[in-house]
Amino acid sequence: MSTLHTSQATAHEAHGHDAHGHGDHAKYPFLQHHFDTPAHQFDSAKLGMWLFLATEVLFFGGLFVAYAVLRSRFPEVFSYASHYLDTLMGGVNTCVLILSSLTMALAVRFAQTNRTKAMVWCLVLTFMGAVGFMVIKYFEYSHKIHEHLVWGKSFYVPPPDQAGAEEAKVISTAPAPAPVALTVANPAAPSVASLVSTPPVEASAIKPAAAAPGGLASVREQATAEGLPVADNDPAFAHPSMHLADPKMPANTHLFFAIYYCMTGLHGIHVLAGMVMLAWLIWRGARGDFNSNYFTPVDVGGLYWHIVDLVWIFLFPLFYLIH
Repeated sequence: MSTLHTSQATAHEAHGHDAHGHGDHAKYPFLQHHFDTPAHQFDSAKLGMWLFLATEVLFFGGLFVAYAVLRSRFPEVFSYASHYLDTLMGGVNTCVLILSSLTMALAVRFAQTNRTKAMVWCLVLTFMGAVGFMVIKYFEYSHKIHEHLVWGKSFYVPPPDQAGAEEAKVISTAPAPAPVALTVANPAAPSVASLVSTPPVEASAIKPAAAAPGGLASVREQATAEGLPVADNDPAFAHPSMHLADPKMPANTHLFFAIYYCMTGLHGIHVLAGMVMLAWLIWRGARGDFNSNYFTPVDVGGLYWHIVDLVWIFLFPLFYLIH
């Protein structure tokens, strides 16, 4: 019986852990138990990342199709609204992301060659590039929102301010003027009382975006054409956003900013996710977890960062450069 157990043990050793690669688990602490060899683990991780990136391409691909459909249907809208984008800021952001891709590629190379300190510095530079991109994008967004370059029907309506709200409250609570009794020689002529009691044009009279090509400008022109009293300092038309008074603004201009915020905003979310990934890689790299034997997280993280940069390479000319 003892001889049988000994022969089974010898046969098991002959079959060997190394034949399946299980002996590598003691040699490589980073090797997960469900992988046979470090190469097996690396190839599986890289394949998984490529599959994930394929879903990302499909995700953004649908948005690019939506962009193409809107641009083909409303070419005048995209030609007009693209001039409100800051090409300089968009170009700087493009350069920042391209340089961050370079530093990310260098980080992968330094990890493969056991240059840990250089790898960490390149990851830090990549992280700083992501921070710079988001800061520039913040200034872009804040300026557009301040100028009321937003999405939806509210694009055509100026946001109420405190002074305008107080003035509207006073006007709404003021008593209506009493009719003035005058003797009119011609009974068929309109009375002065009917002219005085003509209701003023209010901001609520603005038509929806689909029916109001010029926004506030068209409402002012319509009111003037109908002979309604419209003062130059009418609070219904006073707003610092120049686009609201631009007579050249085509209909449905808000659609451009809808797809702009959708695509660039989702890209920004991916940049934020990349920043979290980079911070994790910096922490582990500074701890000494990566070397020539194990650099899988840096490699697959680099793939993710490159696809984020690649998406912006398409977004920049489509929104900022093509008029």
